[in-house]
Amino acid sequence: MAVHRVAVKPKLLRWAREEAGLTAKNLVRRFPKYLEWERGETQPTLKQLEDFAEATYAPLGYLLLSEPPKETLPIPDFRTIGSGPLGQPSLNLRDTVYLCELRQDWYREHALAEDLDPVRLVGSARVTDSIESHAAQTRTALGIDLEDRARMPSWSDALRQLIRNADSVGVLVMVSGVVGNNTQRRLDPQEFRGFALVDDIAPLVFINGADTKAAQMFTLAHELAHLCLGESALSNSKAEQISRHHNSVEAWCNRFAAELLVPINSIQAMHQGEEPVEDEIQRLARLFKVSTLVILRRLFDIGALTRDEFQSAYGLELGRLRKHVKGSGGNFYATQTSRAGERFSRALVSSTLEGQTLYRDAFRLLGFKKASTFQKLATKLGYA
Repeated sequence: MAVHRVAVKPKLLRWAREEAGLTAKNLVRRFPKYLEWERGETQPTLKQLEDFAEATYAPLGYLLLSEPPKETLPIPDFRTIGSGPLGQPSLNLRDTVYLCELRQDWYREHALAEDLDPVRLVGSARVTDSIESHAAQTRTALGIDLEDRARMPSWSDALRQLIRNADSVGVLVMVSGVVGNNTQRRLDPQEFRGFALVDDIAPLVFINGADTKAAQMFTLAHELAHLCLGESALSNSKAEQISRHHNSVEAWCNRFAAELLVPINSIQAMHQGEEPVEDEIQRLARLFKVSTLVILRRLFDIGALTRDEFQSAYGLELGRLRKHVKGSGGNFYATQTSRAGERFSRALVSSTLEGQTLYRDAFRLLGFKKASTFQKLATKLGYA
């Protein structure tokens, strides 16, 4: 009996492999004739192509196209290490954005059905506003207590509290170091640190959980700044206008985040000028629970460092921190709540148990395959 093979173009196979960050050698272990497929000497069966699509995280339909698709992201703002340009986004990053969009769309419909009010934080600021004034207003709105944060034993505690602050005013905050729940698809903090999806009733912030806790603090503050400005996408502008506007927005968001976490008057009051710079930045970083890079910037802002001193110290500290980025782990259900966000998880679990959302849809949004996993999460969240 003749074996039916699928006429897939070799360049589509190569595209899917490269998008997944795999080498041909990686795939030969699972598909012994893969090199023949990529050279066009033979073709896979439909079952083999389905397995290949699963291995490379590529939609099966894409592999049947005549040309590789050109995929773009809906938002230009991504925090990268060193604030460099993002470049071509990886498949892991794109899939993370798409998953967040699905969750945001579901939550928006849920919020409208529940008649929830728009989130007042969204669109509350303009780049011409006083950063100090608006940061102070935002601290009040979020209920941020700097003295309480200073007493916290760790950056993790401070980060959890800041997430709760944002969650309390209606912001969906999701923190993960992997795509969905797939621990084989780790997110790279060298590529991006976080992003914001602006919506008046379902604003969403995603933080790369593979980054340091101190860096995650600043990322959350930075993305909250984007929500305040009401921007997650730029359109209908010439390239140079986009660049100029994007740069001014990014500068405003960076300054806002620094002021939100480390107010200028607080750093002036706490700074001990007689201490060695290396000791001082570590002490202040522990006090404010932010990264040493933020403290260096704030010391420069108050004139405690010259520009040359700041640039030299910043470069050295950035290099040191890049070597100490660690991923997250721990209890699955605690991690899962963090990955999907507590506000989103509670809303979805409650809606599903009440029969308003299909279990099938809930599993897809949470990345679950078993009902028992969903039930355990529901129990952890306090639903019998």
